[in-house]
Formats: sequence, structure tokens, C-alpha cells
Amino acid sequence: MSSHLSSAQIGLLEADLQQRRRQLESQLAAHNDGLTRAEHAHEMLAQDVRDAARREGERELDLTLSDRETRELAGVKQALVRLQGGDGPYGRCVDCDADIPYARLKIEPQALRCVACAAAHEAVLRRNA
Repeated sequence: MSSHLSSAQIGLLEADLQQRRRQLESQLAAHNDGLTRAEHAHEMLAQDVRDAARREGERELDLTLSDRETRELAGVKQALVRLQGGDGPYGRCVDCDADIPYARLKIEPQALRCVACAAAHEAVLRRNA
């Protein structure tokens, strides 16, 4: 854990992460109607095939939303592990090892990179897309 964060800041960030984890878990459960992702996908495929084109668009949107929530939940869980002292330091950039400012962590407590490295990383992702 980075020493640039006070214990009060760490407590607030952990509370934010725990709240977001609960929200995402609830959203995913509601989104999937309590089913596993595979069961939910199977149920969507089994729906009325007479309007296949419209259903295909709905399935794509459904899976995209589920994927986004699942990725964010994984990031939140990983941040909680780092915050509790495992799997690398919390609050340090994975690329340049600089402290990630509290203001950035308050907005995105699961952030892995400082603003400069995040921008560079996103630029690489866009180029490779």
C-alpha cells in the first residue's frame, strides 16, 4: 500500500470499493435474473425466434452490458485485495510506480495507473483496436 494515503483516505476508498462491489453484484444478479451467465445466455437464445434480428441486437447489448459489469467487478475485487496488502501495492501506478493521487482514486478507486500512464495505455489500445 502506498504511504501517500492517510488511514482516513484508505478507509474511505475501501468503503467506496465495498459499496461498488455490492452494487455491481446486485446489478449482475438482477441482469441475469439470478442465473449464471451461461444459463442467462441460453435462456435468451431460446426466446422467440420469429423476430430474430431484433433479438440478436438485444442479445448483443445484453452481453455487452454484462461484460462491462463483470470486468468492473473484477477490477474492484482486485483493488480490494491490493488495498488489504496482497497482489501488489494499492495506490501506485503499475506502469511507472508513481503514487496515484487521492483525487484520482476517489473518482476511480480501482485505478491501476496514474493519469499520464492511463492515457498512454488507452492510446495503445485504440491503435491496436
